[in-house]
Amino acid sequence: MRNLADAGFAGFKISVVVTRSNVDQLGAFAALAASYDAQLRLARLRPSGRGGEGWDELHVTNEQQRVLYRWLLDHPDVLTGDSFFHLSALGEPLPGLNLCGAGRVVCLIDPVGDVYACPFVLHDQFKAGSVRAAGGFTRVWRESALFTELREPDSAGACASCGSYDACRGGCRAAKFFTGLPLDGPDPECVLGHGEAALLGAQRPLVGAGHSRAVPVTIGRRP
Repeated sequence: MRNLADAGFAGFKISVVVTRSNVDQLGAFAALAASYDAQLRLARLRPSGRGGEGWDELHVTNEQQRVLYRWLLDHPDVLTGDSFFHLSALGEPLPGLNLCGAGRVVCLIDPVGDVYACPFVLHDQFKAGSVRAAGGFTRVWRESALFTELREPDSAGACASCGSYDACRGGCRAAKFFTGLPLDGPDPECVLGHGEAALLGAQRPLVGAGHSRAVPVTIGRRP
């Protein structure tokens, strides 16, 4: 960061994953970014990949979510993407995308060309197709049955009786998937506490150790 600043390269982004251990350092992160004329970007800890190994101990508490929400309202210049839209159930909507962007504004292409709706879920349930198939990425993005489904109006599902659904949109699909909750169920970090009750009977999916992909990729060896 010092080298970038010394070279006159301003506006680069410092990305920080918010956890139970660093949520009280948000002001320090913002000051660090400002000192290098950089932009702070905060991301949510999702229970996928290696994040799943320590999610139970590291994801922010309900009280900390409220602290984070108030801090983000006071710092609208901090980037968040679609990480914290579930916090909008606390009141005033946060800046940024106010619903899950999977298949709508974001996707992921893995090293072998498979296209996934969510960068955090490299699992067959979120696989939309392959760039190596006829039509390439354009066809996957425009015609994939999965993307078409994701772009339809969300069903409130188990959250239908909650008056805050229009604000939080049911939360993060990746967080729900990897904690064993139905995709139309409450977010595991629901600020109103509905996720905590749902987690009691949830069965987490079996995925490869340290990675979201259920089936490992075999890389061929050269002679």
